[in-house]
Amino acid sequence: MTEPDSTFDSAAELLGRITEQLGTQLGHVHPYGRRPRKHHEEARTPMNAPTLVAVGHGSRDPRARATLSLLLDRVRELRPGLDARLAHIELNAPLLDDTLAGIAAEGRDAVLVPLLFAPGHHVTHDLPVAVAAAPGLRARVAEPLGAHPLLVEALADRLAEAGWAPEDRASRATGVVLASAGSRDPRSGAEIRRIAALLGERLGGVPVVPAYASAAAPTVPEAVRALAARGRHRVAVASCFTAPGLFATRAAAHAPWIAAAPLGAHPALARLVLHRYDRALSGVGTTRARELAVI
Repeated sequence: MTEPDSTFDSAAELLGRITEQLGTQLGHVHPYGRRPRKHHEEARTPMNAPTLVAVGHGSRDPRARATLSLLLDRVRELRPGLDARLAHIELNAPLLDDTLAGIAAEGRDAVLVPLLFAPGHHVTHDLPVAVAAAPGLRARVAEPLGAHPLLVEALADRLAEAGWAPEDRASRATGVVLASAGSRDPRSGAEIRRIAALLGERLGGVPVVPAYASAAAPTVPEAVRALAARGRHRVAVASCFTAPGLFATRAAAHAPWIAAAPLGAHPALARLVLHRYDRALSGVGTTRARELAVI
């Protein structure tokens, strides 16, 4: 048996390199001059896409409306061309009823995305009633923001901004109170508990106790005491609020250690708003029992 010809080996190696380079170059060529969209490129919005109505509760705190306006700016940056409007259930203009009446007068459809974290009276009653009061409006009410990795990302980032460090997850003295508005609807409490569990996992197993500013127990001080009874005296308060307001301020005031800022215009929250909008359009993420029209 003769030895392989070295000249043949060199030629084969050169041919392999040429083939590899050619394949790479052809990979950049697409029929009709089109190329696939990269992950960082913004999604295009169809001309007839329903209006996204982000619905906040409303607050007498002047920072609240400004904060939610910044959140909507981020949503528009992520989805160029999308008609995204802010509305409030009470206390702040524009009010939801006025916003929906304007959209109906324009002959547009709408998807209402609650800037709320769990199902409660506002989501299951107030929003559908507002839709019904706008004659001719075709709309869906999306799910509240809820227990989602994007929400947990925003909560964890706000804690880090307040002073939470990676080594805190290993300390037996640390704990977190997840402060939210509260509701008498048992589904709301269940959802906040799921958010607390996800945040605890994100923080490496640190105990996270949900607490409420009204209508439910425990309160933030009660949750702080419960953690202290377990030897957790270094307690942070995570703010499960979209914007500054009375409840968020009161919750932060009870923090024995650090208090995170409301989620505001966090990029992950903007992505979550769009996620809820997209799910509602697909028919997956609407409050079906209260859905008043099919887009």
